[in-house]
Amino acid sequence: MNDATMVLAKRNPSLTPLLEVEGIEKSFPGVRALIDVDVTIEKGEIHGWIGENGAGKSTLIKTLAGALHQDHGSIKVAGEEVEFSSPLDAQHAGLSFIFQELSVVDGLSVADNIMLGNELSRGPVVQRRETQDLAEKLLTRIGFEQIDPTRLVSRLSTAEKQAVMVARALKLDAQIIFMDETTAALDREEVERLFTVMRGLRDEGRSVVFVSHRLDEIKEIADRVTVFKDGRRVVTLDACEIDIGEMVRLMVGRELARAFPVKDRTRGDAVLEATALKSARLGHLDMTLHVGEVVGIAGLVGSGRTEVLRALFGLDQITGGELKMKGKRAHWRNCREAIAARIALVPEDRRGQGIVALRSVEENMTLTWAGRFSGRSWRKESGKFARNFVKDLRIKTPSIGQRIGLLSGGNQQKVVVARWLAVGPQVLLLDEPTKGIDVGAKSEIYRLIDSLARQGLAVALVSSELSELLGLCDRIVVMHERRSVGELAGDCTEEDVIGLAMAPVKDNGNQ
Repeated sequence: MNDATMVLAKRNPSLTPLLEVEGIEKSFPGVRALIDVDVTIEKGEIHGWIGENGAGKSTLIKTLAGALHQDHGSIKVAGEEVEFSSPLDAQHAGLSFIFQELSVVDGLSVADNIMLGNELSRGPVVQRRETQDLAEKLLTRIGFEQIDPTRLVSRLSTAEKQAVMVARALKLDAQIIFMDETTAALDREEVERLFTVMRGLRDEGRSVVFVSHRLDEIKEIADRVTVFKDGRRVVTLDACEIDIGEMVRLMVGRELARAFPVKDRTRGDAVLEATALKSARLGHLDMTLHVGEVVGIAGLVGSGRTEVLRALFGLDQITGGELKMKGKRAHWRNCREAIAARIALVPEDRRGQGIVALRSVEENMTLTWAGRFSGRSWRKESGKFARNFVKDLRIKTPSIGQRIGLLSGGNQQKVVVARWLAVGPQVLLLDEPTKGIDVGAKSEIYRLIDSLARQGLAVALVSSELSELLGLCDRIVVMHERRSVGELAGDCTEEDVIGLAMAPVKDNGNQ
């Protein structure tokens, strides 16, 4: 009997659910985000929520968090109907939320973040010793006793910051903890630690709602799974009743075609060559990008993958080694000069660095293109340009005037790519391009990357998902401790990549 089956056997459906959502509806201009949604969360379960981007999961979470108010329907907590007019109402009802963009204050200590808004004090004076002792007890309770409560949160890893958020939820005595894409930036070891915490919360009788696009993780950890599609709840099933293929079919309404395109691209001349390249954040890089190929950059979290792209894009100053563009020595002091050399970067932090959420699809798409036209022709050409890319990249949006922040993650990513295609890049740098994107949209992004390479771009791809690198890339450069430690052919195995990524760096005199 597996872990999930044991929990199913213990769960008593006759008990009043911790949370009941009945007939919830929510609309925005031009979009029905939630349509007659019914969901229950039972005591002591891990409940997985899955669905394509735009399926309604995030809107429902924001409604339960008190950030939005439903147009119709009701919410009950422990059998009592509640109205959430603010996030504080949701907190008082025993709901806590941990999002992919963690709500921690980097400039405060771990203890202060755990107590944030609920400080232990006598009058105006915060009781430091008591605060640190309680923080230490809460962290020990979830298996993160190694975190120093006095340490600044800015110095923690993503997994440790999530532990701080869980400790805060326990401090508030939350009965239901929502985790929205919390594993997106974690490596496998960190995911396992988070799963251990989730199982511990379940054993205490608390409930966890786990939202993820990683269906293998949902299958592994969830006791029940609810599938959302086009603003509706499709079905709720016990995890043991469905497999990953079935989850995909329920999400997208069809069998998903081959996930990755065939790698039969023709490699052309070298475009960008880095030899013993160094920057303030990069120890050593040997890598060559060719026309018409996709080169993966692999490594553990903190190995220097993003730092490679930052150096190639001029965000970090080059301090040593050699960089060549089409055989000629190149050097750019900043990203403006890199863009002029026709280098483009799609950053990992899509919402923080990739888009201007309050601006329209058209405005976001033309940020790198603005100023080419003047006078009355500008608006006409801008609109024509945006509509063409919406059609060519199959971007799902009610109009080019729609605020980009209201689009799904996959469609936001396509807008960012379109923005760079406008400048005619020779090299496209992609940092976690499918982070937080559902399985159907991932397949579209894969085909887009393949198409761009076939059109003559040289593509460098950073991904924490080895399946993406193995499925998409012609070659894979492996990083370890901010140095490139080797290159593998695209037909290598996960074991090959992991083995090289964990191997100690040999000092060959050049590194």
